[in-house]
Amino acid sequence: MSRDLHIMPPEAPLAMPAQNFAQGFRDAQAPTGGRRPSAGFWRALAFSPAMAATLGLLWVMSDWFSAEGINLVEGILLTLISFNFFWISFTVCTVLLGMVSLSRQEQPKREGRPQPLRVALLTPVYNEVPWNVLGNARTMLEDLQQRGGQHHYAMFILSDTRDPEIAAQEQASVEALRTTLAPGLELYYRRRPANTDRKVGNIADWVSRWGADWDAMLVLDADSLMTGRAISRLTDALARDPGAGLIQSYPQLIGAQSVFARMQQFANGVYGIAFAEGLARWCGQEGNYWGHNAIIRTSAFASSAGLPKLKSLNGQDKLIMSHDFVEAGLLRRAGWAVRFLPRIRGSYEETPPTLIDHAMRDRRWCQGNLQHLKLLGSTGFRAVSRFHMFHGAVGYLMSPLWFALLVMWALIGQGKDASVLHYFSPDNPLFPQWPEMSETRHVLIILVMYAMLLAPKVLGVAALPLSGVRYSDFGGTRKFFTSFLSEVVLSVLYAPILMVQQMIAVFRTTLGIQKGWSPQARDGGSYGLRTLILCHALETVSGVALSVGILAGLVSVWLAPIAISLALAIPLSALSGVSAGAARRMVGMREDVSEPAITRSARLYRDELKRLIEGKGIVTPAE
Repeated sequence: MSRDLHIMPPEAPLAMPAQNFAQGFRDAQAPTGGRRPSAGFWRALAFSPAMAATLGLLWVMSDWFSAEGINLVEGILLTLISFNFFWISFTVCTVLLGMVSLSRQEQPKREGRPQPLRVALLTPVYNEVPWNVLGNARTMLEDLQQRGGQHHYAMFILSDTRDPEIAAQEQASVEALRTTLAPGLELYYRRRPANTDRKVGNIADWVSRWGADWDAMLVLDADSLMTGRAISRLTDALARDPGAGLIQSYPQLIGAQSVFARMQQFANGVYGIAFAEGLARWCGQEGNYWGHNAIIRTSAFASSAGLPKLKSLNGQDKLIMSHDFVEAGLLRRAGWAVRFLPRIRGSYEETPPTLIDHAMRDRRWCQGNLQHLKLLGSTGFRAVSRFHMFHGAVGYLMSPLWFALLVMWALIGQGKDASVLHYFSPDNPLFPQWPEMSETRHVLIILVMYAMLLAPKVLGVAALPLSGVRYSDFGGTRKFFTSFLSEVVLSVLYAPILMVQQMIAVFRTTLGIQKGWSPQARDGGSYGLRTLILCHALETVSGVALSVGILAGLVSVWLAPIAISLALAIPLSALSGVSAGAARRMVGMREDVSEPAITRSARLYRDELKRLIEGKGIVTPAE
């Protein structure tokens, strides 16, 4: 077997020029006629209540502090609370919007037969376990063939793998799979000699060399899995909407075995449905892109979404890391609609198995999302596209803000005569006057924050029947609510730890300590005590300090849940990777009762291909 396996169709070049962020751009291909539905009403329903609630809280708190005027410290406290409260309120409003949308009995439109499209299924890979990727690829191709239809599909494995051993297994797996595929199924493979510009360059290379032959490309991740029905529905949606440049599905999590992964999968499958529905409503034609499980009009992407390099402070060219948000903004800038269709089910991805693996992935995403702040002033972006990019960055900036708010609440303590500041500096005239916060007011604010954080979960549970999912699907109503309570307790325990980890990621990115863009550890691992201590030292010290303050009467007892979580960060992180029977009993999922047929087929094909490759004596990569 050649070490440089290359199985591709004849090249069909398609120009993909880099866009200029300093100049506006309108794609001449984008349709200009026809009236598209407006999302203005839904946006008003999402944003207005959140703004009103935040202003109301700000007015009440300002009245508390205004007896002697609001000083600088009080102003900072009010700003932190208001900023955090708006984003919490906005999430609640989005979920409520989703509930309203799900409850509407809309009659499906009668639509004609869509125009046939040639669709390339693109799977970029970088040092992945090859039989997992190719087992999924075979499953999707066969499911599409069984479903039939007028569209034409082909799978492209676009490799950027650098490890020679994994590359050898990858190529052996491709050759083995091609010999077993049913007639008519197309599987192509190419490995780039250098992974120039990482995933962005990988996709751009395919578009510029083969894109002209394909009407659309469905971009997958290495762990993506989609049913033939989901792929066909996305393709039909794109074919019926000539003004759509990109249509994003709602990827649901699968394959979770560990405590942390099962918690994430339960939350995604229960709370995420109403949130996704609400998001789709207020986004309208100006949705976002999450980098995979979305179908894209190839010609629109090539002409409108080529990414330039960004200039760093030292004048060097830097790659745009979180490319997906920017590509969605560029498509919309050029006149193409970017839609989100959460009701297309059967779109799946996997999730990191442990808290540390999740934090490692978050550091990569943080690096890319904070980069978006530099693009907010770019010419031509729509307001909603700018909001998507800002919101992605705020998701990480919220963590240091929450930590700062936590520190300030802890320092305020339980009153003038029982606060950390008064204890350490009782007669210091130079220290600014601290806000007067009685225990009642203190508790009220914390209770409101806790209630708002819990509200999306409770609303998501209430909305679940509206989506067609029954509580009994989880093994019975009692089992469902037991899992719900377990997920709530676990999320309360893990949230403060994730807050600190995201804060660390923000500071690492800001200080330039976070370098590169390493591939995601999909299988994770069990981490030793030394790694756990090094990773969670800051949480542990913070938690112990808070706990001591609470026991000494200097810190409000209402911060005890946060203090306990941070103090126990090391054992909680170790628990996150447990995947024995305890994890299954702790958080049950619908997939435990009725596993989707597509995941069963994928697991079968993965195992079959693994045995075949290992039987040839090819070295197995560390999983």
